[in-house]
Amino acid sequence: MSPLYKLTYFATPGRAEAIRFLFSYAAVEFEDVRIAYEDWPALKNQTPFGFLPMLEHEGKKAHQSVAIMRYVAKQVKLAGNDDWEDLEIDATVDTLRDCSSKFHPLRLETDEEKKKALLEQLFKETVPYFMRRFEALVQKNNGYLALGRLTWADLYFVASIAAGVKQYTDIDIIKEYKTLAELRTKVLENPRIKKYLENQPKL
Repeated sequence: MSPLYKLTYFATPGRAEAIRFLFSYAAVEFEDVRIAYEDWPALKNQTPFGFLPMLEHEGKKAHQSVAIMRYVAKQVKLAGNDDWEDLEIDATVDTLRDCSSKFHPLRLETDEEKKKALLEQLFKETVPYFMRRFEALVQKNNGYLALGRLTWADLYFVASIAAGVKQYTDIDIIKEYKTLAELRTKVLENPRIKKYLENQPKL
């Protein structure tokens, strides 16, 4: 019997990794389709808006990585228990996205001197600004980003910030923040996520 869910993305972590983490954590079987960049033009028109990742379920298609993750989180009980709790999680994830977006210019910059200047500014101003606040959130929430328990925000954090920023720089941006580093370890040492990472296709 085929899995109920089919997730399509490129053969990289990128925007799909947090969704893969979520399925793996919840032991939800899914078809993890990873396409080569050269195959993308032929598949683009098969997606709702010409973007990936795309989730398929019972003949329906959905796009937007955070919307997909929010949906899956509700299915596997890693969302809030009421609207206000969902707001807390959503606000945290949106702020994580704001932080991650600050690194995007690095990918576009080809001049090494300008890239060096961008990195310097990021680690002097942007990273401390966000990480200190995230550290305080985790300290306040019993070792998690929201609600005092594991939610999809924590999986998103590890996949998109604690690990995902590596696509822009090899510098570990949370190593100086003890509580954030402990949260990353908790997520990555989860047996099902650990198994997924050990068995995923090598890049």
